[in-house]
Amino acid sequence: MKTQKPIVHIRGLRKSFGDHVVLHGIDFDVAPSQVVVVIGPSGSGKSTFLRCCNGLEKPDRGDVEICGHSLCEGGQMLGDQALNHLREQVGMVFQSFNLFAHLSVIDNITVGPRKVRGVSKQQAEAEALVLLEKVGLEQKAHAMPASLSGGQKQRVAIARALAMQPQVMLFDEPTSALDPELVGEVLQVMKVLASEGMTMMVVTHEMDFAREVADIVVVMDGGVLIESGPPEVIFTNPTQGRTRDFLRAILTRA
Repeated sequence: MKTQKPIVHIRGLRKSFGDHVVLHGIDFDVAPSQVVVVIGPSGSGKSTFLRCCNGLEKPDRGDVEICGHSLCEGGQMLGDQALNHLREQVGMVFQSFNLFAHLSVIDNITVGPRKVRGVSKQQAEAEALVLLEKVGLEQKAHAMPASLSGGQKQRVAIARALAMQPQVMLFDEPTSALDPELVGEVLQVMKVLASEGMTMMVVTHEMDFAREVADIVVVMDGGVLIESGPPEVIFTNPTQGRTRDFLRAILTRA
């Protein structure tokens, strides 16, 4: 049986901010269509790990290869043009929605395909309407962001990322800025993407989502990947005491 080449390949990833070492040499692979959920206490390096995967943070050391491209060549970070080309294949959804306030929903979604992919306005709008239907917001195509709830804004942000037709989607705590009653509508969209085979790396504190959707759960603490495995193992029989302590604390709060 032929082994699939990882779509994300990380070796020896280190990152510091001044004297503070945030990532202490991370090794990890993500297979195509795999859903990886990264959990761990605040300050453990989860978001920095994710941001290093598309060049939003520059690794100090190590190799990050995503979608067949290395972020560093000869020890030097890719130039802006090459990085931007790579990011066309790597969608990212942040905690904050980052929508353009002066543009309608459909214009927020079509601006990238039109300017970067060179898609016509007619085609971009047709694709955007399909994506808005996917995220349950087809009736909001011509609304302005200020009129949307937080959950609706985040679903538009997901549609905007998908409009670039990425091979990988990165989610950095996409529900942390939402009121609790709006979290479910965003997670449902992410569950649909996972069921359709989208490769996803998700930093989240939503443990039920991790249990239900993840193929692999990664546990980080102190800038180190302390263990990883299927959710049924991580949540029922973790090998590390630190994982047990973290899960006990967060599940008790829930």
